[in-house]
Amino acid sequence: MISVNNKDFLHTPIEEFIISSEKVAHVQVGNSAEHALLVLTKTGYSSIPVLDSQYRLKGLLSSRMITESILGLEHIEYEKLTDLKVDDIMQKDFPVIKIHDRFQKGLDLLINHAFLCVTDDEGMFVGILTRRVILKQLKRFIYSVN
Repeated sequence: MISVNNKDFLHTPIEEFIISSEKVAHVQVGNSAEHALLVLTKTGYSSIPVLDSQYRLKGLLSSRMITESILGLEHIEYEKLTDLKVDDIMQKDFPVIKIHDRFQKGLDLLINHAFLCVTDDEGMFVGILTRRVILKQLKRFIYSVN
């Protein structure tokens, strides 16, 4: 059984663990599904943030969402990709974490998500918090305690 006796660790701000927005692939509201699919394919990511022109977080988009939006009854309707807009198919309801939130909140939310988008108090996208980063920090803490 693992016991975390030092609760200070769980209260550490996530700010120091995020991957900066400058390093995160994203698309913008109004981009075509074709452009988004290219970004997803080139980066190898399963999903990416959708931002507006002021870099406020608006949604998440995955290749699965794009694929589902072009499935016809008898074939895949590739011709739809140029006309479909990102904001028509993006996910708008998803967990978001604030830059001043604590490690424990990130840990709790990342159980069901590969990454979380991080915003400031005005909703500006500042980066992502990944499950990998959280697990590395947790591992470092556990091994340093023993």
